[in-house]
Amino acid sequence: MMRRRFIGAGLATIATAMSPRLILGRAARSLRILVLGGTGFLGPHTVRAALERGHSVTLFNRGKTRPELFPELEKLRGDRDGDLGALAGRSWDAVIDTSAYVPRIVRQSADLLRDSVERYLFVSTISVYASLARAGIDETAAVGTLPDPAVEQVDAETYGPLKALCEGVVSEVFSERGTIVRPGLLVGPGDPTDRFTYWPVRVAAGGKVLAPGDGLDPVQFIDARDLALWLVYCLEAGFGGTFNANSPRGFASMRTLLETCRDVANAETDIVWASQEFLDSHEVQPWSDLPLWVPRDGEYAAASDVSVGRAEAAGLKVRPLVKTVADTLSWFRADRRGDPELRAGMSPKRQAELLALLAAGKKG
Repeated sequence: MMRRRFIGAGLATIATAMSPRLILGRAARSLRILVLGGTGFLGPHTVRAALERGHSVTLFNRGKTRPELFPELEKLRGDRDGDLGALAGRSWDAVIDTSAYVPRIVRQSADLLRDSVERYLFVSTISVYASLARAGIDETAAVGTLPDPAVEQVDAETYGPLKALCEGVVSEVFSERGTIVRPGLLVGPGDPTDRFTYWPVRVAAGGKVLAPGDGLDPVQFIDARDLALWLVYCLEAGFGGTFNANSPRGFASMRTLLETCRDVANAETDIVWASQEFLDSHEVQPWSDLPLWVPRDGEYAAASDVSVGRAEAAGLKVRPLVKTVADTLSWFRADRRGDPELRAGMSPKRQAELLALLAAGKKG
């Protein structure tokens, strides 16, 4: 069975579909923003977006992950779990929480900052949903629960329900001053997982590339840079409530993605499509062995086909697929020269074995 590894209550407080749209450039009013974390993948993109919009940013973290980033910013040191003293007595216009996974930790920061910030934006995940079988689910769908809500071990089974409990804490403490954002898979330059990067890199290498299904299965994700900019805009506009944040439904299919990768790389690549029956017979797992692929009629169909109407009405825009592919490939070639082995997907050897079986017409 495919394991749940898909990377995030309340109604969005958007007045109408004519809500103000994000205008690039500097914001009309400068905000003082506290970022909890800020040095991982989404964090740096969010900090850069806030700075480009003219806001001031304070980082709070342990100083262990890429401490050299943003030397010009105020950095408060501490630990999300029990060492929040550096935040005491301070105030900000808003906080962006990108780094919490268990509700007890969220409660510590939420309680402390209740009267110190106007808005608390929590980055969750679409994995909160109890079921991802129905394509097109929106923010009103039921979220997952745990038999023991005190569990704090984060794994494939608890990740989503724990994030849902974190959301509940933010909604309880901040009410309409809370903003919950449920992204799908984050992609683009700086991605430490390679779940999207797998395809531009493999296709650019040329030769035969094993591809899943008939090419019509949808793929859905969001460039971390687009999400980061929109998170900042949500603070500027004062949007509260809950939002799915992903590329629009119908944005791309597996075929569109792989052909775009081939066009960007200008590679001599033969994309070889293998039926789901063939892949199942050889125990090829969607999402893990072939990243991004989720069969459109399977148990996790909604993981690549959630509704993002609320976020779009609140100004979320995504860049063209070709731009994300090109920038991701350029980043990989420039920054990963010393670590070129992909961290996701099947090995080249396994792919070659399957391509040979497919060419021989063998199912099992």
